[in-house]
Amino acid sequence: MPPERRRALRDGTLSLIGFVALWWIAAALVRTPELLPSPAAVLALVGQETLAGALPRNVGITMARVAVAFTLSMLAGSAGGYLAGRSGRADAWLDPWLIILLNLPVLLVIILAYVWIGLNELAAVLAVTAAKVPTVMVTVREGARALDPGLDDLAAAFRLGRLRRLRRIVLPQLAPYLAAAGRSGLSVTWKIVLIVELLGRPSGVGFAMNLYFQDFNVTGVLAYGLAFAAIMLVVEKALLQPWERRANAWRRG
Repeated sequence: MPPERRRALRDGTLSLIGFVALWWIAAALVRTPELLPSPAAVLALVGQETLAGALPRNVGITMARVAVAFTLSMLAGSAGGYLAGRSGRADAWLDPWLIILLNLPVLLVIILAYVWIGLNELAAVLAVTAAKVPTVMVTVREGARALDPGLDDLAAAFRLGRLRRLRRIVLPQLAPYLAAAGRSGLSVTWKIVLIVELLGRPSGVGFAMNLYFQDFNVTGVLAYGLAFAAIMLVVEKALLQPWERRANAWRRG
């Protein structure tokens, strides 16, 4: 492992330890478990819910929704962003839509999806996808605008086909922008999914957090929220950050 990676891993670990320490101190100072339970209390409830099967089941359902919505938003946003970045006319047509969608409250998108489609999985996934697509489009559009025209001329000179040009020339240049859109997109997507579940689904982490909220059980809310955040942190560290490093490796030579 390179020295800079080791330092980053060490600093990240120390940061997490500091977070838990501050939480523990704050819980001890408040002395009101109902308002701020200790890390030990939250961890104990995580263990109970895991053994009972409720937490793995709800986390699995939420992760499935996140995976589907994330994949759809990345595909649609990347295609739309590339089109807008490469065609001035397409950009002129899409830009007003982007501005409107970027400024629409996520809650409005979710409510309209449930009203128009119904309280079902299709509405939940489409609401999350529609809320995330515009930000992916904006990021990829900037990447498409930054493509090297000299490489386009090179592809034309060698008469590369469309698929080969896309694979060999376009995607390597877009990779850093796709990786950035993916990293930011995942963090936003799972948060929107929790809102969708809280408002209209009978399962998932958001649904479980809502049940605990109705009982004013902060321990339960933190147990589900932090457990899922921890899983997303692992996904970020194990998958998305290495992807982003590989996507940017060509720039460092």
